[in-house]
Amino acid sequence: MHETLSRWLASNAGDDTLVEHPAVHTIDEALIHVPAMPGLMVKNLFVRDEKGRRHLLVIVPFDKRIDLAALGRLLPASKLSMASPQRLLQHLGITPGSVSLFALLHDSAQAVELVLDQAVWEAEFVQAHPLRNTATVALSHAALVSFLTHTGHVPRIVTVPAAD
Repeated sequence: MHETLSRWLASNAGDDTLVEHPAVHTIDEALIHVPAMPGLMVKNLFVRDEKGRRHLLVIVPFDKRIDLAALGRLLPASKLSMASPQRLLQHLGITPGSVSLFALLHDSAQAVELVLDQAVWEAEFVQAHPLRNTATVALSHAALVSFLTHTGHVPRIVTVPAAD
């Protein structure tokens, strides 16, 4: 785990739990391998606009299918699509499968916009990978707010449009 994140979790996460598990790359794998723990399991999408000028980390409940076109109209952002693994590494310093809000530690330039679904924001605890897909942390809402203050990211809280 990233040393800065380890220190932050030790001093800010309090009673939040961290569980180790086999590597997971998809929600289906997480449902099998992540032990039962408190908090909302989430899905993290790293997307870009049509021209590649805007990059967004979109976090929704794990079972929500996102309508990217409708989200683009809501934000507004033109023609949202999944960003490449190269862009993910460039902007958030991680590879596919390990995406979580903790990757914002690597975005000191504030180049990535954070979009949180209302349900994620309202959750008492949220589950997140600590920069590796072999562990999951249950982060309290207060710790989430503290982490975002630490990174300087102000979330845009919306009801992310669901796909039919």
